[in-house]
Amino acid sequence: MTEPCSIEDLRLAARRKLPRALFDFFDGGAEDEVTLRANRSAFQVWRFRPQVLRDVSAVNTQTQLFGRSMAMPMATAPTGALGYGQPGADLAIAQAAAAAGIPYILSSTATASLERIASAVQGRLWFQPYTLKDRDFFTGLIRRALAADFEALVITVDLPVGGKRERDRRNHFSVPFRFTAHNLMDFASKPVWCWQMWRQPFPVMENLLGLDQNESTISASAMASSVGRNHDTAFDWDMLKKVRDIWPRPLLLKGVLHPEDAKRACKIGCDALVVSNHGGRQLDGAVASMDALPEVLQAVDGRIPVWMDGGIRRGQDVVKALALGAQGVLIGRAMVYGAMAGGQAGAHRALALLHDELIRTMQLCGLSSLSDIGPELLVQAASHGECAAMHAMGSLKK
Repeated sequence: MTEPCSIEDLRLAARRKLPRALFDFFDGGAEDEVTLRANRSAFQVWRFRPQVLRDVSAVNTQTQLFGRSMAMPMATAPTGALGYGQPGADLAIAQAAAAAGIPYILSSTATASLERIASAVQGRLWFQPYTLKDRDFFTGLIRRALAADFEALVITVDLPVGGKRERDRRNHFSVPFRFTAHNLMDFASKPVWCWQMWRQPFPVMENLLGLDQNESTISASAMASSVGRNHDTAFDWDMLKKVRDIWPRPLLLKGVLHPEDAKRACKIGCDALVVSNHGGRQLDGAVASMDALPEVLQAVDGRIPVWMDGGIRRGQDVVKALALGAQGVLIGRAMVYGAMAGGQAGAHRALALLHDELIRTMQLCGLSSLSDIGPELLVQAASHGECAAMHAMGSLKK
């Protein structure tokens, strides 16, 4: 894992290793993947305007959130079903995050339990409980997170129903999983992966054992189907207030794109927001996270921290997000590519690449600390006025 020079290298290594159906499951988006591509292009319309002859011999990437320091303004995004592609991938990413000095967010649909992660990882742990129709089970997850001493709760609110991911259908990848001639040939084309998976117990979504099921163990594919049936389409602001009442620690709201939602989240008592469109995996055609960020920041008006995710593949992407006003970013697919390509070593490599690129970009821009990063660093390279990002940036300068 010393050879990959970029997150894209890790992505290609994961594609070579995994059957196509699994790679597309992790890599793909919803429908025409317009939002998936927009998340990347939204970064690419911005260019740096560096200042020179500044002392950048020492660069400080440390920041704080919830009164605790972190080595860089990143956390790993919650990702589910990783055990399909790489045994132990959840734990690998958690340990890599702890070693890098950043928070790790465990997904409800991870193939490792809250308790197992808490006992094995000495780092900052946050938990993402999906909103479920079985509200006793849902609140039970929250109580388990508190009992396991997780620092923060991350409520994802952009998933009342699952998106239409057409790559999965074309690849005959479904939940619950069904073998077909098509996907059997796909799996057989990756014998090393088959051997690796055959030697391990079949993955289980450990946090969700008992949800709509009586068995003591259940396959990841069947459990994913159960989760899909049990998303709470009625979960609303009143339910969020109840979560706020029972969770005494930091509460983040993930999946906010509209400024009015940001204002309401502040009033309810959320401690931070994550501007996110779920990586383009749910509502295709949704605004890119970077394009939504300025208006959300204006709505929040400094009351609580605002983070963002979606499309981050380079350290320079992190700098651009901070320049527009974000306090930090979540890293999703970049970590998945690393873990799929090389397990824990691949997860470490992904974070090492992003950290190195973050420092290098700051040095080349004449920045020695995160506090030096501001909107004056960026200029717009091409017409992107429809997204109103430039207008919002002008307001931030004022």
